[in-house]
Amino acid sequence: MKGRPTKFSHKAADQICRRLALGESLVKICTAEGMVDISTVFRWLAKHAEFRDMYAHARECQAELYANQIIDIADEAPITEQPDPDGGVTIRIDAAGVQRNKLRVDARKWVAAKLLPRKYGDRTLSEHAGAMKVTLEDLVCGAGPD
Repeated sequence: MKGRPTKFSHKAADQICRRLALGESLVKICTAEGMVDISTVFRWLAKHAEFRDMYAHARECQAELYANQIIDIADEAPITEQPDPDGGVTIRIDAAGVQRNKLRVDARKWVAAKLLPRKYGDRTLSEHAGAMKVTLEDLVCGAGPD
């Protein structure tokens, strides 16, 4: 479907959103055989409110999936087993595997925070209770509210 403007297709939109929700990147989806170009997806997002809603929901699902994958990745034990001369097995921590898993976790944390910032983003809590009556004169003259 590449190389020409593509009319909106509910079937393609459903497939794109389903694959996004299952964790695939939009780039990977759009480079697959028979899929619309990424620019077509962006055009559809601009023109079709129903697709925008589906897409937003798929991205929320994707963030949830990534958050759940973080636990699985963190629980993986990147170890290698090597036979030793006594006929036993030596188990070693695979340092490269540990670093790869750290990168995988960090990438998922970052994306989940961007997709669902209220749920997975870093928060700064600012609370304000009540109303203060402070005038410019109070600030300049050093007097506080009554």
